[in-house]
Amino acid sequence: MADIAGLRVASTADFSEGVVDPDKLGDANAVLMQELGVAVVDTPPEELRALSSAAAAESSSILAVEPERIVYAMQDQAMFDVAPPAQRLGPMEPPRGSLDYFLGYRDAINQLVARMAGGTAAEEAGTIPGPVLDEVQFTWGLQVTNVPASQYSGRGIRVAVLDTGMDLQHPDFLGRRIVAQSFIEGEDAQDGHGHGTHCIGTACGPRQPATLPRYGIAYNAEIYAGKVLSNQGSGPDGGILQGIEWAMRNQCAVVSMSLGAPVTIGQSYSRVFERVARRALAAGTAIIAAAGNESERPGFIMPVGHPANCPSIMAVGAIDAQFQVASFSCGGLNPDGGQVDIAGPGVNIHSSWPRPILHRRLRGTSMATPHVAGIAALIAESDPNARGRAMLQVLAQTARRLNLLSRDVGAGLAQAP
Repeated sequence: MADIAGLRVASTADFSEGVVDPDKLGDANAVLMQELGVAVVDTPPEELRALSSAAAAESSSILAVEPERIVYAMQDQAMFDVAPPAQRLGPMEPPRGSLDYFLGYRDAINQLVARMAGGTAAEEAGTIPGPVLDEVQFTWGLQVTNVPASQYSGRGIRVAVLDTGMDLQHPDFLGRRIVAQSFIEGEDAQDGHGHGTHCIGTACGPRQPATLPRYGIAYNAEIYAGKVLSNQGSGPDGGILQGIEWAMRNQCAVVSMSLGAPVTIGQSYSRVFERVARRALAAGTAIIAAAGNESERPGFIMPVGHPANCPSIMAVGAIDAQFQVASFSCGGLNPDGGQVDIAGPGVNIHSSWPRPILHRRLRGTSMATPHVAGIAALIAESDPNARGRAMLQVLAQTARRLNLLSRDVGAGLAQAP
């Protein structure tokens, strides 16, 4: 890059633990992520054209030049506040201007009506898809993925959740080993959004939270909370790539990414992220990512988004408690990658939330993804050889087959060992 385009290149190898300090970049206009073989470049058009021309040459060591994308937290907003089921089922203060909130409130009212009517009338009317699972002890997501029966806890396994950070003083996680790092300039790893805390809760939450039901899967796993999305819930590709490299350097067996950007029919996957995912698998790190929330089923289905559409990243679709595809969940519409690989619970998911709320229910493929990531940690504990691609194979082979199209749920519903 220096020879071809005159770039001034800094490397993650020059920084402690490979984490770039923006204040120490000096006049560098490119940052090379040494472990990944990827550089993020901020350069004038003429220098970029030189790089692109070099990448087109057959003998070039530059595989591809791609524009950096902005990706977003993949949630479908809060449905309703969390309280013991016997006490109340009421709305939270809605996110400003959120249609999803009101849709969620409608769902909550429909469930309440169904309970009062014994379920039958409401189901026949089509207002709800079926009965609600009892969540007194365990969330419905843990129940249908066989987590309560598992003898494994993720002990000795490192799980990286790349998201909006984590509420590092959440009472449900006191005493846990947590390593946190921010890749968002000007923001620390403390979660000012909530999405990251919720996802970490599902993947690695406690066995005995202060308030039931239990919502966490790998309760003894070591948590690596990488903040790659800002407190507004978005971030650039470069920060995500740095987070993946950080996870690999720390020998995390699982990387959970409930984030992405939409793609169109016929649009191919990122060659950069695919190469990164392959390197991660070779190093024993499996990347699991959300398929996307852009669909409005049954009439409108969008393809799996970036970066989950890479062939070497496990793409997770979402189902509800009645084993139906979630209305928002994207489908495997694009060939050459772009398929849904597996499904997880993604509707009405109870998990942790930053103080003072502590717990909240959300829906989205964001919520399905940490279910699969937590189960991956249990698999990694159960078999020392289940790393990288072997881990993804076990997840697919042991998934519960569903009476649904593989286009929407891949191998089926993830199951704990």
